[in-house]
Amino acid sequence: MRFSFWTGNGQSWEDTLEGCRYAEATGWDGIWYADHFMPNEENVDQPIHEAWSVLAAIAASVPRVRIGPLVAGNTYRNPALTAKIATTVDHISGGRVVLGIGAGWQENEHEKYGFDFSTLKGRLDRLDEAVEIITSLLANVRTEYQGAHYTLTDAPLDPKPIQTKVPLLIGGGGRKRTLRTAAMHADEWNYWGMPSDIQELCGVLDAHCEDVGRDPSSIQRSACALMFISEDEEKISRLRDQDFGRATIVGTPAEVIDIVGQYREVGLDELIVPDFTFGPLKRKKESMDLFIEQVAPEFR
Repeated sequence: MRFSFWTGNGQSWEDTLEGCRYAEATGWDGIWYADHFMPNEENVDQPIHEAWSVLAAIAASVPRVRIGPLVAGNTYRNPALTAKIATTVDHISGGRVVLGIGAGWQENEHEKYGFDFSTLKGRLDRLDEAVEIITSLLANVRTEYQGAHYTLTDAPLDPKPIQTKVPLLIGGGGRKRTLRTAAMHADEWNYWGMPSDIQELCGVLDAHCEDVGRDPSSIQRSACALMFISEDEEKISRLRDQDFGRATIVGTPAEVIDIVGQYREVGLDELIVPDFTFGPLKRKKESMDLFIEQVAPEFR
């Protein structure tokens, strides 16, 4: 399994860079960054950095690890622009980009910045067209495309990425549309979820793969979950029964090993750990070390 570090986009650039360099130096496999412009609801005035700009800086400053947006909102950029940006960052990184993309969901930033939010169906229709366009641009000398939402006319993408194939990651858990889009186009799929969630959705993804004639094993699967890890049993006990509103791993290193083992059993290839619960930089590094030194070696 791979274990990757997701650094929050509300931090200063200095703390972001130090955390990412520390992740690389201590053996993490990837670095992910959310594509948002403002918080969703509370504390909307919190400073938020733009994802691709930060990823380009990480590409130039942090060696070895895979990097990518988790995930780029398709509604924020024309898909041809997304392909061009990702290719440029791939060159800066020496061939380490994963192009994560999703339909877009955060309504308030669409409203504030003037992005067309459309309906859920509208966003999913746009995503289907976008991944077709991106796939063609990355692979072909020229791309012609006439869709309901996007039009390309004899469009080049030059230079091509350094990688022979930039991995396309589709993020989301929509059973009817998003997972079908992943089955048709994705090299990787990602979802916020605990092992039982991932197992269920992998079954749906596999069924879509069978329907479209795709080998399910050709799509790697990754999951995100908040994490509280500590050797302090008293501290962990206070957190066990709390509802954090999304998938959350809570435990001592031994307990986290058990949970990660459940992810592996349901076919997970990569666990992505956000730093959102890790606190200030010094404490963050302690949590990162506990995981990468005591948990990760059991699965490598």
